[in-house]
Amino acid sequence: MVSKRIIPCLDVRNGRVVKGVNFEGIKDMADPVEMARYYNESGADELVFYDITASFEGRRLFTDVLKAVASEIFIPLTVGGGINSLEDFDRVLKFGADKVSVNSGAISNPALISDAAKRYGSQCVVLSMDVKRVGGEYHVFAKGGREDTGLEAVAWAKCGEELGAGEIVLNSIDTDGVRGGFDMPMLRAIGEVVSLPLIASGGAGKPEDFSELFTYDRIDAGLAAGIFHTKQVQIRDLKRYLKDCGVNVRTEGIYD
Repeated sequence: MVSKRIIPCLDVRNGRVVKGVNFEGIKDMADPVEMARYYNESGADELVFYDITASFEGRRLFTDVLKAVASEIFIPLTVGGGINSLEDFDRVLKFGADKVSVNSGAISNPALISDAAKRYGSQCVVLSMDVKRVGGEYHVFAKGGREDTGLEAVAWAKCGEELGAGEIVLNSIDTDGVRGGFDMPMLRAIGEVVSLPLIASGGAGKPEDFSELFTYDRIDAGLAAGIFHTKQVQIRDLKRYLKDCGVNVRTEGIYD
């Protein structure tokens, strides 16, 4: 049985880790290098690094910060933000990424997914989707959640799978930062039509939210930021709790 993964996320703006609610009210949190070092030592299975304003500002991802973060960790690192071409893939992989997350760039040019999958393998290509309810439908948003693309999220997830993405991160704008639990209806709607590994993001507030999340077997990982950054929930404690709940998690190092 494949272990469920616990993944902290570093949303980086101007070289600092930040966090908001519903993608708004962004507040400074910490230094990304120090935080990466902390997560590497605290039992995280992977780490996600998003340069959250790169697409909106029309620039490349800040590779100096990425390089510093990558040098501190020995767990898989997924990197996203301003990824619009195979050249961008090359650049972030060179600076330490193990997987590359595409969002706005793939919406503008879906062939980016298939081209990257052919060059680097599907396991390297992560489709990140920022999803929000609009008029009774799930819409995909671009440019850091600022722009409603009009794309229907279930259809876009299916398209991403067909194009060759290796896994999908589902970010719920509706539950982001609210800490009231993951967006289970949205996750189930998409989980029913794709077979790729799914990473749930947005809404974690307590350990019980993760145990509820993993009752839906289609979910492969839970991603969170604020509750881990503030140490409201410690990853080692969360994994012990999940193991006691019967969830299969990696336990190396959590009993140190």
